[in-house]
Amino acid sequence: MRPGGQPNMQQMLKQAQKMQQQIAKAQAELAEAELTGTAGGGLVTATVSGSGEIKSIRIDPKAVDPEDVETLEDLVVAALHNAAEAAKELTDQKMGPVAGGMGGLGLPGF
Repeated sequence: MRPGGQPNMQQMLKQAQKMQQQIAKAQAELAEAELTGTAGGGLVTATVSGSGEIKSIRIDPKAVDPEDVETLEDLVVAALHNAAEAAKELTDQKMGPVAGGMGGLGLPGF
């Protein structure tokens, strides 16, 4: 900080640009990542991108019971939830260090 407690604006801008580059890199890595969630001991597998886009659903034929469609529906939801949790964890891992660096800018709310 400069005398009088005023932050150096040029330094703040450089830090903001660096963080913007880090965020863009993390977002690109997340978009390319594929995460898998399973349910029913692997009877249903869901694959999502790091940004949460559903890529695929695989259902083992053993999970298909015309008399019990509700269980299959629950397995699909559980697999998607499991994959979404994995995507959230990856997002936290990739974006956490970048977001943590925002406090150094002295910006309110960060």
